[in-house]
Amino acid sequence: MPSSNPFGVLDFLAWNHDWNGHHYPLNKVREAAHLMKEAGVGSVRMDFLWSDIEPELGRFDFSKYDALVDCFSVESLQVLGVLHYNPSWRPVLWSTAPIVEDYLRYGRAVVRHFKPFVHDWEIWNEPDHATYWQPQDNLLAYSHLLKSVYPALKEEDSTCRILMGGLTGDLSTNLEHLYKQAGGASFDIVNIHPFVSPLNQNPLGDLRRFIDDTRRIMRKHADGEKPVWITEIGCPGIPDSSSSRVWWLGKCPTEVEQAEWVKTIYTEIIEWKGIEKIFWAFFRDTSDHFKDGVDCFGLVRPDFSPKPAFKAYQAVTQAFFRR
Repeated sequence: MPSSNPFGVLDFLAWNHDWNGHHYPLNKVREAAHLMKEAGVGSVRMDFLWSDIEPELGRFDFSKYDALVDCFSVESLQVLGVLHYNPSWRPVLWSTAPIVEDYLRYGRAVVRHFKPFVHDWEIWNEPDHATYWQPQDNLLAYSHLLKSVYPALKEEDSTCRILMGGLTGDLSTNLEHLYKQAGGASFDIVNIHPFVSPLNQNPLGDLRRFIDDTRRIMRKHADGEKPVWITEIGCPGIPDSSSSRVWWLGKCPTEVEQAEWVKTIYTEIIEWKGIEKIFWAFFRDTSDHFKDGVDCFGLVRPDFSPKPAFKAYQAVTQAFFRR
């Protein structure tokens, strides 16, 4: 059953490969799941990587993800699964628009297999961002994928909820493209990634404009009652304010400033109309993977020691459920 807990986190829990330095062997996933529960997390956003699940055309292996899902079931954490990127047997970039028929076979198999445990599925990640979807075409190819996937996955699990891939660029324009090209009947939840630097002069006002623009487009298409999930929002938290480390929005906040932003997000934004869940990105720092301040997005450090942001997250979840 869907959870009323609005507190989520994103983490790269499927990263146990050479290219990510084996960031999450299974014992570390168990440790993360336990700490997430301790923090008050209700939902975990994680990849169900196509290359892992269909390592050869037509051959599926769910064993890795069975073990991951079990870690979260033990802690009573719900899972939001992201269905993406291209399999290694397709001779294109991982971010190239998929072949719809191949994607449907993979998506159907995953939803069918995990139907007892996972009921929320996100179709790709940030299809409006050139890093994650090529070529960029104003979401035309992605809209075709979304329209095809929605009824197919509902056939496998009529109770599942389908999220559009989180939009992160020009939110109002790109959401308009999706409504016109895919239609509101192709997704159950509007999904956005509205990153704002807490070091801005008025970060809450900046974020409010993103949300207002999103809801304006929804109302325009008579879809204003549909829930909105923020499946990525966050910022770095670095220990030293004199550091020259940056992220894509400029100077990195300190760990204390990061914690204040966590508190603001989960006490202010969680109360805004239509916002159903908010997923902090990330749960755990990523050491030296991104080579910039993005490596410090975590609520905990690579060794799982809590940052001030973890304590802030925990405090707001406890206060929320005491109301």
